[in-house]
Amino acid sequence: MSTEDQAWPEPRANPLLVGQEAAEATFLSACQSGKLPHAWLIAGPPGIGKASFAYRIARFALNGGIGGESDDGPSLFGDASAADNLPSGNLEVDPASTVFRQVAAASHPDLLSVERGINERTKKERSEIVVEDARRVAGFLHKTASGKGWRVVVIDSVDEMNRNAANAILKILEEPPANALLLLVSHSPGRLLPTIRSRCRLLRLPPLPETDMDRLLAHYLPEESGENRLLLTRLAEGSIGGALALHAAGGMALYRDLVGLLAALPDLEARKLHAFAGRFERAGTEAAFQTAMALLADWIARLARAKGLGQMPQPVLVEEEAALRRLATLHSLDRWLELWEKVRHLTARTDAINLDRKQVVIGAFLALQGAP
Repeated sequence: MSTEDQAWPEPRANPLLVGQEAAEATFLSACQSGKLPHAWLIAGPPGIGKASFAYRIARFALNGGIGGESDDGPSLFGDASAADNLPSGNLEVDPASTVFRQVAAASHPDLLSVERGINERTKKERSEIVVEDARRVAGFLHKTASGKGWRVVVIDSVDEMNRNAANAILKILEEPPANALLLLVSHSPGRLLPTIRSRCRLLRLPPLPETDMDRLLAHYLPEESGENRLLLTRLAEGSIGGALALHAAGGMALYRDLVGLLAALPDLEARKLHAFAGRFERAGTEAAFQTAMALLADWIARLARAKGLGQMPQPVLVEEEAALRRLATLHSLDRWLELWEKVRHLTARTDAINLDRKQVVIGAFLALQGAP
């Protein structure tokens, strides 16, 4: 689904953030303390609103929510006229305001977004953020901000920086200019350079609870039933971005069909398995294949996690409860972990070495069955 066809806005244009009130309170408290850190590491699982939260902070700062130079210590909320435009207790900025519209259009002169760029040779999106992308940050931050306000940099995500890019950002973090705010989005902060982590204020955003997920899904997907919203919520495990991506990829139907096959294990009906796997033979089914294999890997992971804890996994669908109880005894914990790794490896290698997608799916189910 193209960006233009999405029922939900991009993070920079998203006015709706639900379930992260504690993170907002933490940032506002830092503002009010008079000692606002120059760099924030916004961490948490993919799809829970980290980038939307970063742009929410950016709009707040660019709209006068943070005044003065952060090193001077006086009121960081500036003059009353600026603060009066902002509601107390959160970082919301009116979507009709100039600042909101400029940020949404990527045209605000005091905001720089760093993402994976386009390879000029191949004209395709890079797989990582390279040093050329990171070097733009230094030049941007050393310019005078319009209106003598704050300059804000959003890096989404910092996990995608290669080593040279990470070192370039580290130099900036070591000696940040005054009135510069760096917002680093990270899905896996533990994999970052320790020196980067130590120079940022860590702000962890948790997965969303079911009530918040249902509220957001009802807003973005009003045509879906409560049953379908609950299915998306449980499959996405608190990630609204993950739930919306699953919906766009037909993940609900794929999961129900997967459960139908898994429920028959250790017996497999060859006709049904070949019919399911055959869906992914045609050109244009790459995304559906990736979704199906990700759902299968997640299902195995839930079973392995529950087996390791000595408890039954939580069923996503009522009809899979009996199958989960039976399958928990089919393999040892070590074998389930091996199967999880095998599914992930096969999925990653399918496009890289042009494996037959139908045979990959069939092979994965035969491995689950215990066939050689």
